[in-house]
Amino acid sequence: MSVTTDPNVWIIYGLVFLLGLLVGVFLTTGGRRKWKARYDGEVERRRELEKAHAEREKDWTAQEREWRERDSLRGAAVRSGRDPVDDRPL
Repeated sequence: MSVTTDPNVWIIYGLVFLLGLLVGVFLTTGGRRKWKARYDGEVERRRELEKAHAEREKDWTAQEREWRERDSLRGAAVRSGRDPVDDRPL
């Protein structure tokens, strides 16, 4: 009696394979929803971080522009011989 020619062995192999598929499907049913919820949460968190980063960059750009303007005004006041704080001659 050979293993490959016996029909009973092939039926048992087939049933074990189907049982494995069913067990796998039942085990991953809840896991898919958890995975999808975690993925959606991660995507939302990334969007929030990108938005916060863009706002921070905008604030830094505005602040740097203000600093450059102050420096240029200070330099102009020094060149003209005036005090940059209260606009009096030095």
